[in-house]
Amino acid sequence: MIEVYTDGATSGNPGQSGAGIVIINDSTRQTYSVPLGMMTNHQAEFWAIIKALEICQSDYPDAIISLRSDSQAAVQAIDKEHTKNKEFQPLLEQIMQVSRQFPYFFIKWIPEKQNKAADQLAREAIRQNQ
Repeated sequence: MIEVYTDGATSGNPGQSGAGIVIINDSTRQTYSVPLGMMTNHQAEFWAIIKALEICQSDYPDAIISLRSDSQAAVQAIDKEHTKNKEFQPLLEQIMQVSRQFPYFFIKWIPEKQNKAADQLAREAIRQNQ
C-alpha cells in the first residue's frame, strides 16, 4: 500500500499556488513540490490530489493508494463522488477517472498538524513561482 499526503497552498486567494506531495512506499519516501500557477486555495487542494494521483499512476500503477488530505472540501467531494460547486466539478471528474485505475483507492481527511511535510512542500512550490 502506498501512503500519499497532499496539500495545496496559495499566496493570496486567488494567487500563486503550489502542491506538496509526500509518497511513502515501504521505507521509501518521495517528496514533490509542484508549482500550479494562479488559482484559489480550494482549487490548489484538488490539483494537489490530481498531481499526486498522476505520479502514482506513473510510478505505482498497480498499487493500493491511501491518500490523505487536510482539505475537507476535496475529501468530502471525492468520498461522495459529487460536488455542487461548478468550479470543482471538472477537477473531481479528473480525480475520479484516475483513482478508478488503481485496484483500491482510499481517501481520508487529516488535521493540518498531521500534514506539515506536504504543506511545506506546497509553500516551496509557491516560492518557485515567484
